[in-house]
Amino acid sequence: MVNQIKELISRLNEAGKAYYQKDSEIMSNQEYDRLYDELVELEKQRGILLANSPTQKVGYTVLGNLKKIKHDSPILSLDKTKEEEKLKSFLGEKPGILSWKLDGLTIVLSYENGLLAQAITRGNGEIGEDVTHNARVFANLPLQISFKGNLILRGEGVISYSEFKRINEELTEEEAYKNPRNLCSGTVRQLNSEIAAKRRVQFFAFTLVSAEGSELSDSKAENLSWLKSLGFDVVAHRSVTAETITGEVEWFRSHIKENDIASDGLVLTFDSIAYSQSLGRTAKFPKDSIAFKWADEMAETILREIEWNTSRTGLMNPIAIFDSVELEGSTVSRASVHNVSILRELRLGIGDKIKVYKANMIIPQIAENLTGSASAEIPEKCFVCGGETQIKKQRDGEALYCTNPECAAQRIQRLTHFVSRDALNIEGFSEETVKKFLEKGFIEQYPDIFHVQRYQKEIEQMDGFGEKSYENLIQSIEKAKDVELPNFIYALGIDQVGLRNAKLLCGKLDYDIERIKGAKEEDLLQIDGFGAVIAHSISQYFKEEDHRALLNEALENLRIKAPVLTQARNSLVKDLTFVITGDLERFSNRKALAEAIEAQGGKVTGSVTKKTNYLINNDIYSSSSKNGKAKELGIPILSEEDFISKFGIAPNEEKEN
Repeated sequence: MVNQIKELISRLNEAGKAYYQKDSEIMSNQEYDRLYDELVELEKQRGILLANSPTQKVGYTVLGNLKKIKHDSPILSLDKTKEEEKLKSFLGEKPGILSWKLDGLTIVLSYENGLLAQAITRGNGEIGEDVTHNARVFANLPLQISFKGNLILRGEGVISYSEFKRINEELTEEEAYKNPRNLCSGTVRQLNSEIAAKRRVQFFAFTLVSAEGSELSDSKAENLSWLKSLGFDVVAHRSVTAETITGEVEWFRSHIKENDIASDGLVLTFDSIAYSQSLGRTAKFPKDSIAFKWADEMAETILREIEWNTSRTGLMNPIAIFDSVELEGSTVSRASVHNVSILRELRLGIGDKIKVYKANMIIPQIAENLTGSASAEIPEKCFVCGGETQIKKQRDGEALYCTNPECAAQRIQRLTHFVSRDALNIEGFSEETVKKFLEKGFIEQYPDIFHVQRYQKEIEQMDGFGEKSYENLIQSIEKAKDVELPNFIYALGIDQVGLRNAKLLCGKLDYDIERIKGAKEEDLLQIDGFGAVIAHSISQYFKEEDHRALLNEALENLRIKAPVLTQARNSLVKDLTFVITGDLERFSNRKALAEAIEAQGGKVTGSVTKKTNYLINNDIYSSSSKNGKAKELGIPILSEEDFISKFGIAPNEEKEN
């Protein structure tokens, strides 16, 4: 049994190290919780506690170049339960607060004389990292508040599901993050605050630690309301008693699917601060709070197949196919296994009895393998082309790749990527059309797309086509020939180069395609956010003769647009900083207005500060916190019409009714 304890400790510590230090996952949260509970039970049975056991630790030592800061008081993890009855017995006769357990990065904020002074991550609970430079660009964090005493509060830095999806669409498969929590942690711990600003990290306060010079209420709920009055967004919470808690848990459960912020459960704490402090704490847990983990709806089923999908970069993703089951109101028969590391961790094999669930009640996952045959074979050949496969290390563990660059699956995905929205954006050129054109020999490589008119008659006679469809496709191709250079570079499908990196590359090298083609690795390393892997990938891509030949052929058919920022050097908004709030009437939404400003060399931020030049709000007499702060700092407030009149920037299209 001692060896079993050591084995569990080793596996859990390895997973914890990946999660806390590398912002990655090598096992599911469900699997981690199951193994953790098993370890707790074994330690109780044997009376053995080893020093390196995760049951005795709060977190993991943080790594990186950020400054390390010791917390004034430890930030402990919470004891947990999946039983509603335990929540009732926990509260007893005392009133409490029930709130979302946000799945992000815990951060401690300090304000001095009304100004944000410091932001520190939780780290290992004792020592965190100074991320003040990134907190200053959080989308909703007040940099200045009306309270002038020393204020300390805790909260969660998060990235919404919708923002997570948007960011991942701009990244390559290797760069893409598995979930919003990993993305948020990786973003907040960046050395470059520009990255955090672009990713719209939000902060939700959940605890007021101290406020010198203010008579605080004994009620945590009232203190959250006070923080809200200062301009902080606070975590959604409900006041509860033992009699009402079941109904309130159900209220949260019913709002999971519409919640854009990832949550892995709820937190219950006593409302009274004095009572909470009287309870003290254990070595690892505070006694005044407990985490409620959703008792995920589980279903047992049989694993029938592991499907390996080959992407444009050759990455082969394993998909578990199992007998259909009903989960959270829908039928499920597939779940991503993510990579080779997780496949091995789950010890999967065809015919195994497995338990499946929906993570956060949304994403199908394998929770546990009841058979554990470990008989699944890692394919040595690609199922599409028969090419050799190779296991490579990634940020999230080991992954399988097809090494044949001419693989049909890779070619289909590369061409589909080339015509996609953020690349050439050729409407009507779907993945299915790419497949058909490849099969019929109309196209082989991406420059062939510009010559499909050679096959007009054949295309018009294809199923799903006709004269009108053909004409629409040709018009879309012609329109796509006018393309901005970052979109074209992104369309090439260079390993590690998403749209964001393509923009950084073009901006650094003056939108000069010849400079980009000839850039050396040492030059590329000077670009903010570019590491050795990205620099090597770009340099090697343009060194290959085949790539250069295809690139030159494509350029003969393209009309590369001059960069918008070069055209806008004399713009009236250049180098000015704007904040946009409220509903818009002329622009379709705030994002459209922000893009119009940024295209002319201006900057748009989420919070009004001394560096803000203008606040745009159609309700200029609003009593909102942003209007109040703008007036306090003497910053002009413009309506849309004022902005358009003053700077000459109008929407390309009127907002649709």
